[in-house]
Amino acid sequence: MARKGKPFIVLGIIAVAVFALVYFGISITSNLGKSQTEVSSEDAAKQLDKLYNNIKVTTAAQVKGQIDLDPVAVGDSLPDISKFPISVDNTTDNFVEIFSSTEKSGTGNDGWLNEVAADFNDSNSMVDGKPISVKIRTIASGTATDYIRSGKYVPDAFTPSNELWGEMVKANGTPTELVSKRLVGNVAGVVTNKKKYDELVDKYGSLNVKTITDAIAANELAMGYTDPFASSTGLNFLVTALATFDSTDLLGEQAVQGFEKFQANVPFIASTTLQMRDAAKTGMLDAFVLEYQTFVNAADLKSGYVFTPFGVRHDSPLYALGDLPKEKLDIIKMFAQFAEQDKYQTLAEKKGFNGLNNYVSELEPVDGTLLSAAQKLWKEKKDGNKPIAAVFVADVSGSMAGEPLNRLKESLLKGQKYLGKDNSIGFVSYSNEVTINLPIGKYDTNQQSMFVGAINSLQANGGTATFDGIAVAIKMLQEELVKNPEVKPLIFVLSDGETNEGHSLDDIRGLIENYKIPIYTIGYNANLKALESISSINEAANINADTDDVVYKIGNLLNVQM
Repeated sequence: MARKGKPFIVLGIIAVAVFALVYFGISITSNLGKSQTEVSSEDAAKQLDKLYNNIKVTTAAQVKGQIDLDPVAVGDSLPDISKFPISVDNTTDNFVEIFSSTEKSGTGNDGWLNEVAADFNDSNSMVDGKPISVKIRTIASGTATDYIRSGKYVPDAFTPSNELWGEMVKANGTPTELVSKRLVGNVAGVVTNKKKYDELVDKYGSLNVKTITDAIAANELAMGYTDPFASSTGLNFLVTALATFDSTDLLGEQAVQGFEKFQANVPFIASTTLQMRDAAKTGMLDAFVLEYQTFVNAADLKSGYVFTPFGVRHDSPLYALGDLPKEKLDIIKMFAQFAEQDKYQTLAEKKGFNGLNNYVSELEPVDGTLLSAAQKLWKEKKDGNKPIAAVFVADVSGSMAGEPLNRLKESLLKGQKYLGKDNSIGFVSYSNEVTINLPIGKYDTNQQSMFVGAINSLQANGGTATFDGIAVAIKMLQEELVKNPEVKPLIFVLSDGETNEGHSLDDIRGLIENYKIPIYTIGYNANLKALESISSINEAANINADTDDVVYKIGNLLNVQM
């Protein structure tokens, strides 16, 4: 019996071997002639389908909501001014409050103005026989400008990073007096990888904003810059770039056409400088914008990078605002003179300021009305002719019940006014299961109404399957890319960050990496580390949306990305 069975065993082994050869032969030949990217894309599509089929997904009936067609009112979304800390408090009843940009009223090397103000308050200075002092409030220049222009809160004085913000405040009608053109010296610049810098100098002879914009337009340089609505350096770079195309008419046809060509090859607009620097560390960017004082204090940039100054100087001008009594104006002038003393300018040098003093501003003063128009142009043209398709993914698990869900709804209902009408959006919510509340569609009035209706209908209960929600959003965007290959896909996740059901980040990390979809995360009473781990995969941003400023932060984020 053993002998008779042996041939069958041999035949069985042969059959298995033949099957294996045929199977692997088909697998191998099916990939012949395909690039590794094509093969990995096919694998990702199969993995996504498999993952999607394991998720319980329902499609909700679409409900229209009442839309508000009034334009965005920035002041409505600004939090109470107490959100922004007092870095130096007044010590007398007669004082002025000064809004100060963060690079000089923060901590450590960024705390120069605080030390000056503390000494000023200890100096027993007097006006009209009364002791005087200053109060310093730390607030980014763009945000400070929003408060002042909206009238929500106007301090006695304002020292932004550069004069561009002062011009915008002046153009808005706020009485503005330039008390000091320079409290402390600083310069904006492009920080370039040394290898790329040498390549560009070899080709163009030198590096400046003109050669930088030429190199970007020719797709020879991957560079990122920051939001020109919020960042001093970003606004400076925008107007300097426009001037390289037509210095006589920053918004003329020649400048606009040049900007569109250059902007089409900009891979990255960052909401924050930190986000941009993190992207540079990954090798995604050859260059990015930064202030010189930050550059010289950054240990990771001291070797391997070159700083190229551009645009207007960042010399921290000081403005008096509003119809101030003479006493307050005198305090502001005395404080400016106090800060300009050699003792404090030497202190500034130790903190990285007052470098590159020989650099002269490349731009003539730019009218504030023109600056606002340039921001509007940027919003319209920043994505070139490449529309965006975005899916919003909202956590409606039990842990979001109450205030977190109310804030999520408020932030989306107000934030949706920033969504560009040429873009497409979809909406997904999740708890234990995933619901497609709104399939992806062009953001016209009808889609906007259904988006509002979907937001209003949200209710919280159940577990938290965050990565199932993200997987469904990826699937929706993948199908949209098949129909419209030119769209730029984005995902916005609004959650408390606690995942306790469904798939894990490890299950979908490869999909996020393969499809290269940036995932912006917004955390409500959140486990921010969990959300940051999602956003960091494709260099997106994470927002800690606390009760005070969630609407303002999300408005800024959507303004930049949508």
